[in-house]
Amino acid sequence: MLDQRKLLAGRIEELLEDHPLSKVLTSMPGIGVRTGARILIEVGDGSTFPTAGHLAAYGGLAPATRSSGSSIRGEQPSRRGNKQLKRAFFLSAFAALGDPTSRASYDKKISQCKHHTQALLCLARRRADVLFAMLRDGTFYEPQPAGTR
Repeated sequence: MLDQRKLLAGRIEELLEDHPLSKVLTSMPGIGVRTGARILIEVGDGSTFPTAGHLAAYGGLAPATRSSGSSIRGEQPSRRGNKQLKRAFFLSAFAALGDPTSRASYDKKISQCKHHTQALLCLARRRADVLFAMLRDGTFYEPQPAGTR
């Protein structure tokens, strides 16, 4: 069983390396072979999404307003969207906490009294926006200074 798993992992890595966007994806901190493969499977080249917001909504990273009649309960994390893509973005955000730019964004949300999971979800959303631009333009990840956003 373990040999099959290693064989499959090697095959997935080969297939990802053959894809033209693999270097673009893996240039972003927190995105490795498995996460990059999952994102490519779910998103492809990103051309089906007109904006980064559409990608975030598809991945379940955009907040949803809950309302019923005249009662509006505010913005909450969406329970819709592609669960596997949401998990891939969430895991990549967690793995990217070692990156100074990602850590600064996470710490900013923590200082705004967000819980760990909420801060990670916000970071995952920002990373989805960056990933959309990278896929659209075919550019590699370039960390932005913390004060530019």
